[in-house]
Amino acid sequence: MTSTVVVQGQPTSTRVPPPARAARRPVNWRVTIILIIGGLYCVLPALWILIAATKTNAQLFSTPPYVPSSLKSFGSNMSGIFSWNGHIFFRWWLNSLIYAAGGGILSTIIAGMAGYALGKYEFPGSRVIFRIIVAAVLLPQILLAVPQYLLLAKFGMTNSYESVILPQLVSPFAIYLCKIYAEAGVPDEIMEAVRIDGGSEYRIFWSVGSRLMLPALVTVLLLQFIAIWNNFLLPFVMLNNSSLYPLTLGLYGMIQPTGGQPNEYSLVIAGVFLAIVPLAILFLSLQRFWRIDLLSGGIKS
Repeated sequence: MTSTVVVQGQPTSTRVPPPARAARRPVNWRVTIILIIGGLYCVLPALWILIAATKTNAQLFSTPPYVPSSLKSFGSNMSGIFSWNGHIFFRWWLNSLIYAAGGGILSTIIAGMAGYALGKYEFPGSRVIFRIIVAAVLLPQILLAVPQYLLLAKFGMTNSYESVILPQLVSPFAIYLCKIYAEAGVPDEIMEAVRIDGGSEYRIFWSVGSRLMLPALVTVLLLQFIAIWNNFLLPFVMLNNSSLYPLTLGLYGMIQPTGGQPNEYSLVIAGVFLAIVPLAILFLSLQRFWRIDLLSGGIKS
């Protein structure tokens, strides 16, 4: 790189040295080792399920845990879980999808609207409502299962799809997350600009607020979907018809000893493997919506 300098009326060229490269930070091996251990802690259970799905019942207890058996056993386990008890696994899988997708989408809409209202508007009782929501976050949901059952039983709504979906529509943590994100991610200037253009408050939320809150809404949808998909206690309390069981309750019933029949551990593990696949697909497909700097450059100060 060169620059021109004028000396006594005559331009001369001087060479400016290139900027020095930033020094690379030394690798913190302690942090790296801790992260590797944490990653293995999360991955090893899923890896064990994949490997165990390739084994028979006898091989589960007679072979090393992380040594696969054969693809033939894997295919036998898959065909066995699909055909078990009149192909009821497909029914359980569909039930889990109905519970998780229906409850997740509806709870995300409710959390987004409630969080947006609490974060962007001041109305009588808004602070009290928010404090109650924060307190409800600390309340274990397991304590509400029996009261929810007694309440729905009075309306004759137990042992149905509604009995599993309705109690999970309102998530205090999801509302709290949307409220915090709405305060930080939805600028008042944009809302005021839409008002000046004649937009109603409903249009501000659906056209502007919901789009700016998309990362939070996607996060809530993912958390709610996973929570409902993996929920065991609520269906266990609400349902007594096997045709309404989700995967968690159905697979649990398969390992209960009934009529002197051997426990189908290998088939259950195959069912658990198939239950994990939709969660992995959902997580990978929604990951692109997470943008920390979504509003970067949107408003200039």
